[in-house]
Parts: sequence; structure tokens; C-alpha cells
Amino acid sequence: MGIAVEELAGGITKVILDGSLDIAGAAAIDLRMNLIGGSSKAVLVDVKQVSFIGSMGLRTLIQPARALFSRGGKMVIYGPQPLVENVLTMSGIHTMIPIYHDYDTALAALQ
Repeated sequence: MGIAVEELAGGITKVILDGSLDIAGAAAIDLRMNLIGGSSKAVLVDVKQVSFIGSMGLRTLIQPARALFSRGGKMVIYGPQPLVENVLTMSGIHTMIPIYHDYDTALAALQ
């Protein structure tokens, strides 16, 4: 699992994930995601290149989102493939972390 981080205008942190968010993938990025969740005010998680997400991957998204929300911050998910979006929807994560397919709309939701 690859992770890249970009700081965007307006205090938005863009997190780009690449690979499989299974047990090993989640373990590889868990610490960094928690640091981002604990220090950012708005996070856009780009999952266009994520091919699979399991329960540990869901946890890797939920924990930093809760940290953000507790401080009044926001997190959105951008660009999931159909399989990944199905897991996010079936698990109910989309009610906590909104999913967007349009980049500009995802950014606007964070401002």
C-alpha cells in the first residue's frame, strides 16, 4: 500500500492511497493516517488507485476521521472504484465520510 500526502490551499490535506487496503496495506499506512487525522483540519482521501478494501482498511479510514470530527474537522473520500465504493456503502462508512466522484465537489465539501 502506497501513501502520498499533499498540502493544498485552504488547509486541506490530500492523501493519495495506492494498492490494497487489506490487513497488510492497512498496517503499512495506519500510523501515518492517524497522524494526519490528529493534525489536519480537512482531509481529502483519494482512493482512485485502491483496488480492495477490507475491515482493517475501513478502520484505517474511520480512526482518523473520528479524530478530525472531534476537533470540528472534515474528511471526504474521492474517486473509489465500484468494488471499493460497494464496501464503503455496505459498511455504512459513507454516512460518516462522504464519497465524491467529482474532484471539485470533493474539495468544495471541505471548505
